[in-house]
Amino acid sequence: MRNLKPLLIVFIVMTLVVFILPFFSAEGYSIITNTTSQLGAQLTRNAWIMNLVFASLAIATVIDVLPVVRKYPLHLALLFCFGISLFMTAIFRHAPIDETLAFNSQHDYLHSIFATITGFSFSFLAIAAAFIDSPKRDRIIAFSIGMLSTLLSLLFFVLPNQAGIWQRIIFLSSFAWLIYFSREKD
Repeated sequence: MRNLKPLLIVFIVMTLVVFILPFFSAEGYSIITNTTSQLGAQLTRNAWIMNLVFASLAIATVIDVLPVVRKYPLHLALLFCFGISLFMTAIFRHAPIDETLAFNSQHDYLHSIFATITGFSFSFLAIAAAFIDSPKRDRIIAFSIGMLSTLLSLLFFVLPNQAGIWQRIIFLSSFAWLIYFSREKD
């Protein structure tokens, strides 16, 4: 039996956290409306759990994907951009969903910037992966996941009341693809 990869382990934890932690988070938090960033928000109960997941996802992704993209400078740069920016979303936290609470607006601003960089760098990495010499099916999947994450990100602006749904779909599909992309190829 092959060793479990760090990203697979963190993916399983992330999946549990994004669906269970909302019940132990800020009052009024909704899986449908609120994002995973808001689970890790400033002054939010149990936020450390989501922030630990963000940091762990960043580290595990770099560890598992690095061997696959090592020979490709563009992909390598995109991977590190993705990993570093995702890690930084755990450091600089989103504003709390309770708008009456005083919070650090600079941290919220930086969180937004790093979250945006995370999204763009992931989409570019997935689309760039479609150009790696690999089976046609893998190239189609890579391109499709890059486009899916881009289109779902646009839905944040079109249908903001469902942002929690869009983000969870993005997270689940993106990290599932990263696990697939980083698998040992026979």
